[in-house]
Amino acid sequence: MKKDYYIYPAIFNYENDGISISFPDFPGCNTCGDNDEEALYMAKDALGLYIACNEENKELPNPTNLNQIPLKENERAILIEVNMPLFRDAIQTIAVKKTLTIPKWINDLAEKNKVNFSRVLQSALKEQLGIEKRSKL
Repeated sequence: MKKDYYIYPAIFNYENDGISISFPDFPGCNTCGDNDEEALYMAKDALGLYIACNEENKELPNPTNLNQIPLKENERAILIEVNMPLFRDAIQTIAVKKTLTIPKWINDLAEKNKVNFSRVLQSALKEQLGIEKRSKL
């Protein structure tokens, strides 16, 4: 079940060249930052995008308790909260590349008239689907 927000722990690993961030509950979800402020921003971004891309395909694990995370001397466990409607909306507006075929003579004429193919296709699809604004799925 989708939720509006999630809270998961992140491990901030402090090194001389910056902060590496990993999520014990999501192996492979990693990011980094130069300082605490940037690391926190990047952690929220990485976690939000990871969850948004995976929450429909698989069940998300329960968050690990902070006191159950083994840490090295240069590491700190921090809870990261993400507001999912923002990430879901962002993903819905990502451009998707489509390959299509049109007759050469139309292509030549459109290029000569500097037609924006993407804009024309979007307009035609909206008209065909009877929508005026972006639809939430």
